[in-house]
Amino acid sequence: MPAIPLRLRRAASGARGPLLRRSVAVAAALPLLALAACGYGSEAKKDDAHQKVAAGAKKIDGLDSVKIGYFPNLTHASALVGRQQGFFQKQLGATKAEYATFNAGPSEIEALNAGSIDIGWIGPSPAINGYTKSGGTDLRIIGGSASGGVKLVVNPKKITSLKDVKGKRIATPQLGNTQDVAFLNWAAEQGWTIDPQSGKGDVTVVRSDNKVTPDAFKSGSIDGAWGPEPTASKLVAEGGRTLLDESSLWPGKKFVITNIIVSQKFLKAHPAAVEAVLKGSVEANKWIAADSDKARDAANKQLAEDSGKALPADVLDPAWKSIQVTDDPLAATLETEAAHAVKAGLLKQPDLKGIYDLTILNKVLKSEGGSPVSAAGLGAS
Repeated sequence: MPAIPLRLRRAASGARGPLLRRSVAVAAALPLLALAACGYGSEAKKDDAHQKVAAGAKKIDGLDSVKIGYFPNLTHASALVGRQQGFFQKQLGATKAEYATFNAGPSEIEALNAGSIDIGWIGPSPAINGYTKSGGTDLRIIGGSASGGVKLVVNPKKITSLKDVKGKRIATPQLGNTQDVAFLNWAAEQGWTIDPQSGKGDVTVVRSDNKVTPDAFKSGSIDGAWGPEPTASKLVAEGGRTLLDESSLWPGKKFVITNIIVSQKFLKAHPAAVEAVLKGSVEANKWIAADSDKARDAANKQLAEDSGKALPADVLDPAWKSIQVTDDPLAATLETEAAHAVKAGLLKQPDLKGIYDLTILNKVLKSEGGSPVSAAGLGAS
């Protein structure tokens, strides 16, 4: 994707909904139960330094606030930069931009459904899951955010070629999540057989949280990982070697890694607020494209504020370069990713018609002199 390779505290991601096989649904539900006890996500500090409101600014749609969710990952660069540089707050006027951060998709979907957030940045698999689980009633994808930023990184002492992956232990972030599906699909294309539920077969798939994968790699309990940035670059910094960049497997080297979603209820009631947030995202993406180095540093500063720790240069720089921000949601690739999940046996054929509503985004792009983007036949009527 000329889109983006970029990806907080309490959360979890990547379930598949009622269309998932039952065991997958149960596995996805477990982290949600734990998370529910401690809230949907980490809230923004009340003294957020980026809440500058212009003199004379008015509230949007009469709203006191708009609640925005995202992950403290580089694949969510548009959100990181939009918050850090105040782009969202500028567009929202006197309506306060409030934030919650998540580590993965299921808890963010739960927060959206509960009204704890209104708009969120999220990966394709949890978006598909949230949409299908609700029978198409709870969310819409309203814009793109990033493409790329996913790599197969291996221990070069154990794996020197793609064929050497057979028989090894490869980590993915979570059963049924976006990278898990991508790896299972790639392995099947190599002619290898893997049980999608247990992860056992010609390759052993180890479902490992991105936060612990680097330690598992250092200890030798895994031989590699198919993971998003900055996890992939952390493994390289620990002596790993990038064996495959997932973007090389896609036409034009573009595939969706992060989308923008909104509650359908909020979209219907407050289209002006949705437009303001989308304007902020488009502005953030323009700024990232115009000054990549400054944008990288701004994203890392926000990461430090969100998680308490900035990324070191040997991780930040290569990770940032592998992500492309994009306003285009790359809808055709979302449909392909769903097809991969079906082929892997993790998802029954979903009906994704209506998952996109790009009306407001295309209005914003037109006002900026840009071209409209396509829903690939999956737009709401």
